[in-house]
Amino acid sequence: MIFEPTYRVKRVWGISPKALQSRGITTVLADLDNTLVAWNRPEGDRDFFDWHAKLQQAKINLIVVSNNSTARVKRAVTALGVPFESWSWKPLPRGIKKTLRDFDLTKDEVIMVGDQITTDIIASNLAGVRSVLVQPLTQTDGLPTRINRQIAKIITGHKEIHWEDDLIDPK
Repeated sequence: MIFEPTYRVKRVWGISPKALQSRGITTVLADLDNTLVAWNRPEGDRDFFDWHAKLQQAKINLIVVSNNSTARVKRAVTALGVPFESWSWKPLPRGIKKTLRDFDLTKDEVIMVGDQITTDIIASNLAGVRSVLVQPLTQTDGLPTRINRQIAKIITGHKEIHWEDDLIDPK
């Protein structure tokens, strides 16, 4: 189903390099706002920096795929040297597919992580890549995201989501 993530993990930093490697993942594609950084604190925090360092140690790449402007994404990730695709147009798969082409990646070696069903998960499913839905880092959102979250509640029937601490394969 187009709205169903492959995995549901509490926080992006809960995704361990070991779990990624065991699934053949060489590259994590990740949304920016409320996934890697709080939407209202674009400079990031220690959890993000520590998780990125763990990925690097495990030789797993991180690429940001965001609907934000180039200037906004660049400001958040340049210090870490993280490549990115801005203006990705999620829920369309355009940004994910472009990233796969630009970095010569296959669908089987990537996973997309994001906090929104209506953008990140739909785009992942349309692109044919595995996806991880994470809880948003903050309880507040900008207006477009608040609307998206209301749509997601309707889509999911307001069902409670069971969150895992790391990648757990669906039964």
